Amino acid sequence: MAAKKGWNVERLDPWRWKIPRQGNMKTDGLVYATERMMASIREEQALEQVSNVACLPGIVGSSMAMPDIHWGYGFPIGGVAAFSVEEGVVSPGGVGYDINCGVRLMTTQLTLDEVGGERIKDLVCALFRNIPSGVGSSRKDMKLKDAELDRVLLQGAAWAVSKGFGDPSDLEKIEEGGSIPWADPSKVSPRARERGRSQLGTLGSGNHFVEVGVVEEVLDPQVARVFGLHLGQITVFVHTGSRGLGHQVCDDYIRLLLKSASKYGISLPDKQLCCAPVESREGRDYLGAMGAAANFAFANRQMITHWVRETFEQFFGASADRLGLRLLYDVCHNMAKIEEHHVEGRLRKLCVHRKGATRAFAAGHPQVPATYRAVGQPVLIPGDMGRYSYVLVGTDRAMAETFGSTCHGAGRVLSRHQAIKSSKGRSIAQEMEQRGVFVMAAGKATLREEMPEAYKDVSDVVAVVHGAGISRPVARLRPLGVMKG
Repeated sequence: MAAKKGWNVERLDPWRWKIPRQGNMKTDGLVYATERMMASIREEQALEQVSNVACLPGIVGSSMAMPDIHWGYGFPIGGVAAFSVEEGVVSPGGVGYDINCGVRLMTTQLTLDEVGGERIKDLVCALFRNIPSGVGSSRKDMKLKDAELDRVLLQGAAWAVSKGFGDPSDLEKIEEGGSIPWADPSKVSPRARERGRSQLGTLGSGNHFVEVGVVEEVLDPQVARVFGLHLGQITVFVHTGSRGLGHQVCDDYIRLLLKSASKYGISLPDKQLCCAPVESREGRDYLGAMGAAANFAFANRQMITHWVRETFEQFFGASADRLGLRLLYDVCHNMAKIEEHHVEGRLRKLCVHRKGATRAFAAGHPQVPATYRAVGQPVLIPGDMGRYSYVLVGTDRAMAETFGSTCHGAGRVLSRHQAIKSSKGRSIAQEMEQRGVFVMAAGKATLREEMPEAYKDVSDVVAVVHGAGISRPVARLRPLGVMKG
């Protein structure tokens, strides 16, 4: 669906566009994009979704979209919106189906000489054997009873560490310490619990991946030193979320909050924006269930990190400590967080929705790990599997303008159906190998859905957030081997 006829989208500078307040909008829309990006964005429904979000009650600041914007359920993917806790709402569409889909980056002391060439193929095959992936992936040995599942939903990554999946020092390098404190397992339905019960420690499908890469360029040497990044270093990305449990939580609460919107007299420009006041019973119930699903995702990524470490230990015949396999950071993508931000000179408690967007907190913020506090929060921006990914750092400008938010990835330009159609007759695995990237997936369809052309060039996306000053590039990473779900 194209943007509404007659929309007046104003260019503010090379990186920002404003959708002026009109109709039932309570604030302006603000989109981060180049002129070339905007020409494409205008052709789809995402701009209308930015405008629709601006109609919701209690919105504070602008309804924003990052340069990886594309159409999503209710909110655009790449959308950021903050709502007053007292007067605003929380919306499942502003979080998405894969609650706390996120990415973590591990660094090593290994070099390209030790991992490149034919060895990367064997390493990716070993990862593929040890980490369950695909649509129905599960770990039968991890099927949890109710009491143990409750502990996962309450404790997140800390539960995994307590069971031997990682080290307590890992928790210092995870957003929120790897545990959402307001999680309430009692608000997670039996169906959601059943879907997640045997999926802990599994990658899943779609755009989820484990990627072995190399630091190809250091762009900010000072910050890179603090992050422990250097040229030629081997790294590992893990990208996954809350699996079937989080999907079901979203589905359950969309149905419930469709009723509560009318109950509280909330006029919705789109039913997919169903919501409830943050402080209502329904709003608190959703936040409790969402927090529990987020903790499941934290535990999931922590366990996959353990499988990665075990695989590297077996493959290289050395301990994870000797290999230098340490967690750099773990960031959330699809979340609604209760945070305090300065708005017009005063500190306000807000419910910040980031859907396909990530935090970018600045130096000195108390929620930035002590190790990084002098420079700012690491921001992890994976690209497509054929080109490159980036590590960035949060900025003061992000705190002032976007509630400490930035982009989360490259952003799709082709739907999965379009990607499969356009890749007909091609071997994506062969094409990737010709580029120097070895890939494995649970099925050929996944590779076709995830081919590089299905995504924007992540360098273009990063250039926008850098130009706008809402995050700053630190290093560029090149993929060597990729395991897809």
